[in-house]
Amino acid sequence: MKLRTLALTFGAVAVLAGCTEGTQTFNSEVGSTTEGSLGFGSAIAQNQAMMSGDKSYVINMTRKFAADVPNTVHFAFNSSVLDAQARNALSQQANWIRQNPEVRFRVYGHTDLVGSNAYNKALGLRRARAVVNFLVSQGISRSRLEALVSYGETHPLVYTQAPNEQNRRTVTEVSGFVTKGKPMLLDGKYAAVIYRDYIASAAASSGDSGGGGN
Repeated sequence: MKLRTLALTFGAVAVLAGCTEGTQTFNSEVGSTTEGSLGFGSAIAQNQAMMSGDKSYVINMTRKFAADVPNTVHFAFNSSVLDAQARNALSQQANWIRQNPEVRFRVYGHTDLVGSNAYNKALGLRRARAVVNFLVSQGISRSRLEALVSYGETHPLVYTQAPNEQNRRTVTEVSGFVTKGKPMLLDGKYAAVIYRDYIASAAASSGDSGGGGN
């Protein structure tokens, strides 16, 4: 009898503990369940990012940019010269960037694994600068192209010691907003952005309403 009573007591405690934990999770702030090992206060930062839209908006814009235009250009061996194919891709990037005045960008330069890491970091940086200079020549404000970052040979797509074109690249990515921390304000440009999206959606709808295609 005593053993049964003891077992029931432990069971009740376990149920209460589970309920308490579930209640705490349900009532906790957004992001608290992903806090992990970041320490006290990280849930607040997660919550602010979720509530302000900063985090999801940057991720979504990065995905949209990569889906709409080529975000990567390639280079000849030991070169930072933009060939015709690279310039064509960057012209598409520049057009997209002009249509999204609220967004800022970073350009990452990469190399293959041939040569020293120091040399390749400098080469990757030259490639990133070549891309930025081209975008500026297309009318993009340099202030929207954030600090250039070179990964050198440390982030190859193909792990080979031989020269590899896929590794000799730059990648352009969305990094943030013209007005930091306020993606919905955009220095008074929010109405223009909404109008732009409205026109784009209307054009897409009208294009779908025609007859059959090839």
